[in-house]
Amino acid sequence: MPQITVDYSERLAGHFDRPGFAKALHTATVDIAAAKPPACKTQFRRTEDTVVGPDTEGHAIVHVTIGLLAGRTDETKARLTEQVLELLRQYVKPAEGLALHASAEVRDLDASYRKYDA
Repeated sequence: MPQITVDYSERLAGHFDRPGFAKALHTATVDIAAAKPPACKTQFRRTEDTVVGPDTEGHAIVHVTIGLLAGRTDETKARLTEQVLELLRQYVKPAEGLALHASAEVRDLDASYRKYDA
């Protein structure tokens, strides 16, 4: 915990400082949501196709999902979500002519969540 997943359009691959973003996001998650630094885990998933409305060209998407153990207030989750969007502004520099659609969600992990570290 926290479990962080970042889905992003393939067109952003050369314009998204993923390691820098992850490090900054981990720091924000520790500061805002009281997570422990070694517990922060981020996975990046590149998506091949992006369609926005009727357009198959000219758009790129980044969506960040953060799953936290239950117990954070709605205000804490909202603060973290806003910080994610601010960090995306800093670490994603889309190519000229490419509209960026960025979003984030912070949610509680299900009560069935378990982990195994080897």
